[in-house]
Amino acid sequence: MKKIFNPNLFKNLVLFFGLGPLPLFAQQNYTEPKYAEVNLGEIMPQGWLKDQLIVMRENSTGHLDEIHQKISKDNGWLGGKGDNWEETPYWLDGAVPLAYLLQDKALQAKVKQYIDWNIDNQRTSGFFGPISQWERETGKEVSAENCQDGGDWWPRMVMLKVIQQYYTATGDKRVIPFMTKYFHYQEKVLHTCGLGQWTEWAESRGSENIKMVLWLYSQTHESWLLDLAENIESQAFPWTRFLGSRDWAINALVNPDGRAWMTRHGVNVGMGIKVPALNYQRTGDTRYLDSLKTGFRDIMTLHGLPNGIYSADEDLHGNQPAHGTELCATVEAMYSLETAIGITGDPLYMDALERATFNALPPQTTPDYNEKQYFQMANQIKVDRGVFAFTLPFDRRMNNVFGAKSGYTCCYANMHQGFTKFASHLWYKSKTGLAALVYSPNTLNTTLGKDKTPLTIVEDTQYPFENTVRFRFKMEKKQSFPFEFRIPNWCTSPKATLNGKAIAIEANAQIAVLDRQWQNGDVLVIEFPDQVRLSSWAENSKTIEYGPLVYGLKLTENWGMGFEPQEGEYFTLSTNDNWNYGLLRETVQSPNTHITIEKKELPQSFKWDQKHAPIELHTQAKLIPDWKALNDVPYLPVTGREGHYKGKIDENTETITLIPIGFTRLRIVAFPVVE
Repeated sequence: MKKIFNPNLFKNLVLFFGLGPLPLFAQQNYTEPKYAEVNLGEIMPQGWLKDQLIVMRENSTGHLDEIHQKISKDNGWLGGKGDNWEETPYWLDGAVPLAYLLQDKALQAKVKQYIDWNIDNQRTSGFFGPISQWERETGKEVSAENCQDGGDWWPRMVMLKVIQQYYTATGDKRVIPFMTKYFHYQEKVLHTCGLGQWTEWAESRGSENIKMVLWLYSQTHESWLLDLAENIESQAFPWTRFLGSRDWAINALVNPDGRAWMTRHGVNVGMGIKVPALNYQRTGDTRYLDSLKTGFRDIMTLHGLPNGIYSADEDLHGNQPAHGTELCATVEAMYSLETAIGITGDPLYMDALERATFNALPPQTTPDYNEKQYFQMANQIKVDRGVFAFTLPFDRRMNNVFGAKSGYTCCYANMHQGFTKFASHLWYKSKTGLAALVYSPNTLNTTLGKDKTPLTIVEDTQYPFENTVRFRFKMEKKQSFPFEFRIPNWCTSPKATLNGKAIAIEANAQIAVLDRQWQNGDVLVIEFPDQVRLSSWAENSKTIEYGPLVYGLKLTENWGMGFEPQEGEYFTLSTNDNWNYGLLRETVQSPNTHITIEKKELPQSFKWDQKHAPIELHTQAKLIPDWKALNDVPYLPVTGREGHYKGKIDENTETITLIPIGFTRLRIVAFPVVE
C-alpha cells in the first residue's frame, strides 16, 4: 500500500476542527492523568464477573498455549522458531491480568515463562523479543548499528503492555531497567529503522508504544522519554488529525475502496481512539481532548451500532445494523476507552465502556469461550458461511461462523483482554482518594495516602443486571479521603444512602463526590432507578434499553456444526422463528406503558447464554411480511420521514420477548416502527 501520510511534512501543521493550525508536537508539559489505574491484583472480581473469568481460565484463555498450534509449537517468544509476531503477546495481554485477577498461581507461572525469557534474553543493545533470522544465521546480536536485522516494532508494543501489567502486580525490579534499555534502543535507531521499516501495522498502532513510554516516564520522570514519545507520534498515523478534522469519519462512510484502507481498519481505529488523550497527557494541551471528543462522537454517529460499538468489517462501514464488527475492534476500543477514562476523567468514555462491555462483547464468543465470531452483526438472524454485507468477505466465507480459527486467528488470541482489562479498570485512584467509575461485582484491596494505609471495599452488586450498588468499607483505622462514583447517563434520579441515612446528590451530577472520614463498617448504597427507554438508529429504527443493557428479540437458536479444511471445526446457528417484526408506534411513544419487565434470579454459575438471561421484556409487535433477508442479511426496510414503515403490515398483533443481547447469538436489536 502507498504511504498515506508523510508525518515529517505535516509535523507542525495538524488541523483541528474549529481551532485552526495547531502544532502536533506542542511544548512538552506532561500532565498527570485525572485518575491513576490501580495495580493489577488489587481488584478481585466476584459474582457473575468472577464466573466469567473462571470460564475463560478453564477454557481458551487459560490454555491457548496448549490448544492453538500457532502458539504451542516452538514459540518464538520462548526462544523457538515458531510464532514471533502478534498472537502470543495478544494472548498474554489477556492471560496475564486473568492470572492475577483470579490469584491463580498455576496460570501465573505459565505466563511468567514468557516474561522471564524476554527479560532475561534482552540484547546488550536493548532490543528484545524473538531471535531474528539474522541472529540465528550469524550467532550475533542485533545492535543499534544493524537494527534492520531485528524485527517489527509492532508485536513488541503488545509485549511491553504484557510486561507492564505484570510489573504492577509484582513490582519485579527487572522491569524498569528492561524497559528503559529498550526505549534507549528505540531512541537511537528510529531515525534509521522507523516505525514503517517492516510493516504499516507499527505505524498505524504506534499508540500502544507511546502509552508504554509515557507509563515509564510516570515511573522515572526522565525527560528524554517525552521526546521519544514525540518521535514515535511523528512517525505514526496521525489519529489526532483524523479524529479532530471530521472529514475522515465522513469519508470512511462514502465508497470505501482499497486506498488508505489502513486508516479505516476498525482495529487500528480502536487503538487510535486513545491517541489524542495520550497527546494531551504528554503536552497538557486541552485541544487534544476536543479532538478526541469530536472524533469519538463522529465515529459513533456515522458508524455506531445499538450494541455500543462501531461497524468494522474490517473497515468502518456506516451505521446499518446488518453490517459487522470485528471482535478485535471491540476489545481494542474498550482498552482505549479505559485509557481515556484515566487520562481525561470524562464520563462520556465511562458510559461508552459499559455499553460496549455488556452488549457488544459477550455475544461474539461461545458461552464456553472456546470459539468466536470474526464479525458479528447487531441485527443477526443467521450465523453461517457466507459473504453477508462485509467489506472483507473472504474467499472461504468463514467470517461469520463461530470457530476457533474462523476468519483470522488474531481475534482468537486477542479476545482475552476484553473482560480481563475491564475487570482491571473497575476502580481508579484520584490524587487523594478512590473512584468507582464503572460497575460490576468485585472486592478492592488497596492502600491510600503516603503511609499506604490498607483499605478494603466490597462492591456488592449484580450490576448490570440490577441497578443497585452497595459499597462496604473495611479498614483498621479511620481514613479521610474523597470517594467518587459515576452517575450513568441513562439515570436521571439517582439515590444514595450512607449507613441507612439518605444523602444528597448534586442535580445533574455525572460524578458524585463524598469527601469525609470513613470508618470500618460504613455502607454506601447507590440506586440508579431507570425506566424502559428507546433509542434511535439507522433508517429510523428503534432499540429498547433498560439500565445499561440493550435488548434484542429472543429467537430459538438451532446450532449446527461444519468443517473447513483450513479453519477446522465451526458452528452455525439458524432459527425458524419469525424475526421481521415492527414495534408499535404507541410502544415507542409510551414504552413504560406498553413494555413489561420480568426479572429472575441470576443463576449461581453464570454464562452468557439464553438460559442464564435474568431479565425479559415483553411487548406487542406486528409482522412486516415484505421485510425479508437478502443473502441472509436483514437490511432494515426504508421508512418515511415520520419514522414509520409505510408498507404492508400484518393485521394481527403478537407478543414478543426480548432479552439482553449479551445472552443472544441471533437477534433483532434495531426494529422498524409501524402504525
